[in-house]
Amino acid sequence: MPRALLSVSDKEGIVELGTALTDMGWDLVASGGTAKSLEEVGLIVTPVEQLTGLPEMLGGRVKTLHPAIHAGILARDKGSDLNEIAEHGYAPINMVVCNLYPFQETVSKVRVTLQDAIENIDIGGVTLLRAAAKNFFRVITICDPQDYNQVIAAIRGTGEVDLALRRDLAVKAFAYTRDYDTAIHAFLSQDASTPAPEDSAQLPEHIAFAVHSVKVLSYGENPHQSAAYYAMQSTETPLNAKKFGGKKLSYNNILDVNAAWRAVSSFTKPTVVIVKHLTPTGIASADSIIQAYPLALASDPISAFGSIIAVNRTVDADFVAALEALFVEVIVAPEFTQPAIEQLIKSRKNCRILQIPYPFDRNALDIRTVHGGLLIQRLDNGDPDGTVLKTVTERVPTPEEFEALQFAWKAAQHVKSNSIVLAKPNRTVGIGGGLPSRVDAVELAVKKAGEECQGAVMASDAFFPFPDGIEAAVKAGVTAVIQPGGSIRDKTIIEAANIAGIAMVFTGIRHFRH
Repeated sequence: MPRALLSVSDKEGIVELGTALTDMGWDLVASGGTAKSLEEVGLIVTPVEQLTGLPEMLGGRVKTLHPAIHAGILARDKGSDLNEIAEHGYAPINMVVCNLYPFQETVSKVRVTLQDAIENIDIGGVTLLRAAAKNFFRVITICDPQDYNQVIAAIRGTGEVDLALRRDLAVKAFAYTRDYDTAIHAFLSQDASTPAPEDSAQLPEHIAFAVHSVKVLSYGENPHQSAAYYAMQSTETPLNAKKFGGKKLSYNNILDVNAAWRAVSSFTKPTVVIVKHLTPTGIASADSIIQAYPLALASDPISAFGSIIAVNRTVDADFVAALEALFVEVIVAPEFTQPAIEQLIKSRKNCRILQIPYPFDRNALDIRTVHGGLLIQRLDNGDPDGTVLKTVTERVPTPEEFEALQFAWKAAQHVKSNSIVLAKPNRTVGIGGGLPSRVDAVELAVKKAGEECQGAVMASDAFFPFPDGIEAAVKAGVTAVIQPGGSIRDKTIIEAANIAGIAMVFTGIRHFRH
């Protein structure tokens, strides 16, 4: 009679599996709660302690770590091994069904204690899976409840699980234990290397993370590129968003939503951010998102076609109506009213409706791939505490200009470098970004702003290397500028501003976004 050892934390489908195996003549061995679940439905189960001759120890920390178990799993299908375990009164174990303590789920909880995390580090389960997977020539290894049915079907069909499937299941088990150990290492190394407050920019020497493919995408940036979305937790949806309607999210959609959500999360007032190709085309804040929307749209109504719209307040039916006929790829918000969802599904069947209840995670690391490695940095979350804005020109900004400068400065941090933002209080009027020349970015922003340049202010994510960018902005009607400063030609730049009679503020902080 073949023997299966069942020891699972996730009990999904275990009763059905145990029932099917029993019906096919298998002997069931189980530990602790798994045995109890099977016995409650009337299945005959051999407790693990009956095989080992020892009770569970240390509050369940030691159950299956015994030669009676592991010799039965690791014995190869040859006479010498089988005779040896028989001499000790042990029998072969032909199947191991095991999943592990929920370590990843535990450490993802808010304010999890170190002790709780440690108690959810599985030892025996990992050992069972690795032993079974190592001996896949003889042993069936199952770590995922989703595989129960195909194993049952194989045994019912031919009386066995063929070598190809046993190998596939073993590979899956090794990937499962690899990711589990990686999660433990990542959590403990992060805890051990938490930087002191005075060294908050420090990065850990070792960074470990495991990701799972949770959604295969239709294609990547272009149709000839394959792509998938990977997440730290296998149950996560893209961007941890709840999707209410619309077409499938594409690779480019996910990138743009990420950029839009990051931008809108940096504003506290009701704000609308419109993004196209990873850079904002318009940002506006007001007393409500309904009031902010037409202001953001006016910044660049042409580029807004086929855009992503992100807001930091609840979307209701009135906001949906305010969109009028604009074609939008995605709308993302912390919450939607039910009438808004129904109206969007009815009138915009292709528009993706994404709810992301939490602001952008500003504690995450910024990770980018390069050939042969990774570039990792802390996120740019705006000006560090203690940043002082310093007026460097003879003329000081008016209160209205200063309000517009602060808004433009925050908006510029979300535009691809070289980043130039023209703004009036609480709204952008023209954006130029992603260009190798800063003066070209100024000219693009001026062109987008048109007549709105008159009386506008300008923000630049980095210093002006020459006065030409200032001169182009002044010619268009800009009255005040905010920039980091730090150029070897700062005196020349300040002199050009003084000659033009505009105000200029230095921040001392650069915000490149490559």
